Amino acid sequence: MTATETRARTTPDPRPTAKPPKQAIPFRQRLSRWDLKVSPYLYISPFFILFAIVGLFPIVFTAVISFQEWDLIRNAGTFVGFDQYAWILNDPKFWAALRNTFSIFVLSTVPQLILAIFIAAMLDRNIRAKTFWRMSVLLPYVMAPVAVALIFSNMFGDVHGLVNNTLINFGLDPIPWHKDPFWSHIAIATMVNFRWTGYNALILLAAMQAVPREYYEAATVDGAGAFRQFTSITLPSLRPTLIFVIITSTIGGLQIFDEPRMFDNTGEGGPAQQWLTITLYLYNIGWGQFNFGRAAALAWILFIIIVVIGVINLLITRRLVRDEGGRGVKSPRRARKGVQR
Repeated sequence: MTATETRARTTPDPRPTAKPPKQAIPFRQRLSRWDLKVSPYLYISPFFILFAIVGLFPIVFTAVISFQEWDLIRNAGTFVGFDQYAWILNDPKFWAALRNTFSIFVLSTVPQLILAIFIAAMLDRNIRAKTFWRMSVLLPYVMAPVAVALIFSNMFGDVHGLVNNTLINFGLDPIPWHKDPFWSHIAIATMVNFRWTGYNALILLAAMQAVPREYYEAATVDGAGAFRQFTSITLPSLRPTLIFVIITSTIGGLQIFDEPRMFDNTGEGGPAQQWLTITLYLYNIGWGQFNFGRAAALAWILFIIIVVIGVINLLITRRLVRDEGGRGVKSPRRARKGVQR
């Protein structure tokens, strides 16, 4: 055999070999593959479609209207820039509404959290008829806000209210609920506390029940009392849940509307705007003056305020959670430095 024949046999043939024909995939198998890839998106698509229609589109459309002098009859507007925002910020009613909103928020949130923690601690103990009491604290949340506001507005009436009649029977002076700003804020904050305390108590109760019972058994063996166990075990374990409750209470407190709206028959926030809130002020501008451009601008100002407070709460939350998780634990870098030293 010559060298040429040997080289020809060892050298591979450069001509491409014919590929075997592809087998046709059955229709059922292709349908199954398509179902695995697409069906998860189809299952979650109703939420995003509904959110785009009733959530995202109104937000964008409100932002567009806030820069216009909107005419409801023509369903069109004239571009005016930031004039609507400037008018809102220069209106004394806006600052009065902002002050009243924060005042009612503080008077409602602080007692509400303290009472919710107390109720949750009581429900976490071994008491009879636990289910009955847990359902009972949730009943005010289930009630219609308008019904709650009407009942409490009659209770806090200046002349024939239940509270003032009781005070008069005891020889005390009646309280001017609808004239004095402080007492009107107390009355509205009481409505808010009545409706939301039980809801927050159940959230805190769920967090308390997630705490391992072994911690309490060990504390009892060490001689710790109920109060010491609550301050040393329960409260530190409730920190993330408390932060969540505070954030949601802040967002809800800045959007309070039903209680001040139903506190009197006018819906104007009192004769001197004693309990005028931002959302009630927004409602009066939109549906009272039919100036939807200014109402949209006020809605975006409220949105910015909520976002700023939410970011502050988020930063505080991260710091508290980081401090709680890293307490007493050395990082690997610090540990290596300690070994080198």
